[in-house]
Amino acid sequence: ARQNGISSSREDGGLVLSSACLRQAKLCQNNAQEFSISSEISMIITPLLHLLLGARAAQSFLAPSPCTFPASLSPSSLSRRDGTSTTQLFMAKTKNKKKKKSSGSSSGGAGGLKGFGGGSSSGTAKKSATKGEGGTIDRSPSALRFYDYLQRAGGGSNLKRVGLGYFPLQIGPTPDDILQLRGVIALRDIPKGDPIIEIPYEMALDLGRESSDPTLPATTLLQKYCAWRSDSDGPPGDKERGDYFAMLPPYLSADCLGSTDFFSEEALAMLQSPMVVEETKLRRELVEARYERDVQPMAQMSSNLYRWEKAGDGDDGDESNIATLSHLQWASWIITSRVLTVQGPPESSIANRVLIPLIDMCNHDRDSPHILTGRAMPGGMLKVVAGADVKTGDAINIGYGGSVEGNDRFVQDYGFLDGGGSKERGKKTKDGEEFVAEAYKIVAKKLLGKGAGRSASGKRMSVAEQEAEMEALQTTSLEEDEALLDSRKVVKDVERMALEYRIGMKKALKQLM
Repeated sequence: ARQNGISSSREDGGLVLSSACLRQAKLCQNNAQEFSISSEISMIITPLLHLLLGARAAQSFLAPSPCTFPASLSPSSLSRRDGTSTTQLFMAKTKNKKKKKSSGSSSGGAGGLKGFGGGSSSGTAKKSATKGEGGTIDRSPSALRFYDYLQRAGGGSNLKRVGLGYFPLQIGPTPDDILQLRGVIALRDIPKGDPIIEIPYEMALDLGRESSDPTLPATTLLQKYCAWRSDSDGPPGDKERGDYFAMLPPYLSADCLGSTDFFSEEALAMLQSPMVVEETKLRRELVEARYERDVQPMAQMSSNLYRWEKAGDGDDGDESNIATLSHLQWASWIITSRVLTVQGPPESSIANRVLIPLIDMCNHDRDSPHILTGRAMPGGMLKVVAGADVKTGDAINIGYGGSVEGNDRFVQDYGFLDGGGSKERGKKTKDGEEFVAEAYKIVAKKLLGKGAGRSASGKRMSVAEQEAEMEALQTTSLEEDEALLDSRKVVKDVERMALEYRIGMKKALKQLM
């Protein structure tokens, strides 16, 4: 995948999928030498220019007409129910064999997996979705507007192959324990080797060079999101992305609250993982420092910057409308959970964080055969290529973290626990051996000194760190943890997740020791 331009493994504390808007300062290339306005400086200069000169004048001032962009960086819809005419999105018909009805295909392993889309109850999902093979097509108003956005922005051809859909997710033993998980659904058969999704690079949100600190690109994303949400002045084009911004997991939604970034102290302690707790607190400190250094001062300089709510009559200076520290924390989680790290042109060693509409709505499957490819360069196309034949109605999943990360990262960066890939869950276990997801075994190998053993900082775990993790997990026994989970005494979702994490870890260690 790295050869194709999109990295798919974690190498440092920043998320690399590397499953990641538009830079406010553009780079020029002169005599083959690149030089740029730093992200910190551009974050200050651009809003000030818009404030002092106005959006149009500022855009003219910033436009580098005498320069060329370096190749390494540049940073529809279903038929409406209201009767307006738009391009229709529909499920391709399947051919019927003689005397046999065509059977619906599987959901591509969506069951048991959680991801970007976010869940809703089966009842509410049925109200805004249309039944299709393997899944249901999302025809909700927000989805219709997103399809229109794809058409306007140059990604409309994708709607001949895929759309948004809902897939059943079994979360418990009874028929009532089913959520409808939103993801990307195939609208027709796609042969192996053909593109499933193709997004022009110019349509993506380039957040700058890859680094271990998610808070800097988060300030840029938050500023653009606020400009759309509050209908404030901003660079041309940002508001055009509003129909995409509307599809991001909302602030303090169940999706983001599943990340340890939002865990209470009690829930963090229940993980029995000093490593995860330390990394979580470090990221919180980074968010707080960034907010005090960059967001708060800029918001005080102009009431239109980082305005979370639309201004009413006479409340231009109302600080209660300004984005808070918690909003920046949410934006940082959006960065760590949705960015792709994309290489620049072949001659460049630069890798950028990029948010790619539609691709970032694919759910996770550790065993997904599909390939991420493309480069962050003008004219480039960012793709998901079929690594196996895709059937109509299949879920289009990709492997988060390059399919090599463990649940220590999933619970921090994504807000869910990986219960195993679609192929992994179908494998037979040894007689009397309980199935344990690979995502737990990866972490267990770190603690036993059998794996790569790297923490979020990119450093190899020391013996002392390994011993501290093992000691914390011995605070309670596996039998005690399972009894506590079965007792239903733990009712908060994040605390149950923390309990499930340590149960999975103890089972993995038991099998590997």
